[in-house]
Amino acid sequence: MPARVDDYDGGPEEAVTHEEIRRKLPRWLERYLWFFENAIEEAVGRFALSLPRGARVLDAGSGEGKYRHHFAHTRYTGVDLAVGDMSWDYSGLDVVGDLSALPMADGTFEACLNIVTLEHVREPGAVVREMARVLKPGGRLLMAVPQDWEVHQSPNDYFRYTRYGLRTLLQDAGFGSIELQPGGGYFRLMGRRMLNGIQFFRGVWKAPAALLLAPPGLLFPLLDGLDREKNFTLGYLCTATKK
Repeated sequence: MPARVDDYDGGPEEAVTHEEIRRKLPRWLERYLWFFENAIEEAVGRFALSLPRGARVLDAGSGEGKYRHHFAHTRYTGVDLAVGDMSWDYSGLDVVGDLSALPMADGTFEACLNIVTLEHVREPGAVVREMARVLKPGGRLLMAVPQDWEVHQSPNDYFRYTRYGLRTLLQDAGFGSIELQPGGGYFRLMGRRMLNGIQFFRGVWKAPAALLLAPPGLLFPLLDGLDREKNFTLGYLCTATKK
């Protein structure tokens, strides 16, 4: 089922609030606070630019098709089961289908993306195998998955992924040349959680909570270089190639 990075910090109401806030912030501050979301957007853009004109691309779990515009020079196909968020407009889907049983022939696509979706499927191993099946040999995959994130798009939220779990899924499906990039480390994670905490306060307590939690939320990411291992992370960006 699809997930949208804007929905990661709560339900639909919270997502709207965060999107409104993002639009009002200076670009540098928005990039600083929504580090992982911006990293995903930029990775998708680079991935699209690296593909030749006319390449066949599968967006597996495309939701409302927010990344379609990056692939105007390719033959883009968005597929989704259309049940992840009932407030979304799924009318732009090319195919309504189950990612664990894709209705495409073997070796159809040169490239595939799967962005913040794998946590929403009941059989992630089957989904990764299906993406490998419909890719041509040498076909490329771009994925983004969460490791430390709150429940979202409930009740269709099933899994979180460590770097080892994700690598195992990809290797078992026949992918190689796997590269994983963490979405920040401990201090970026803690900064995000401080800002998330403000939502639990109401009424007269909202402003004091913001005064207490916002300063560490803004400052903690500056220390992220201290976490060299990045075992504490919001999630991972991953590229892989079908053997």
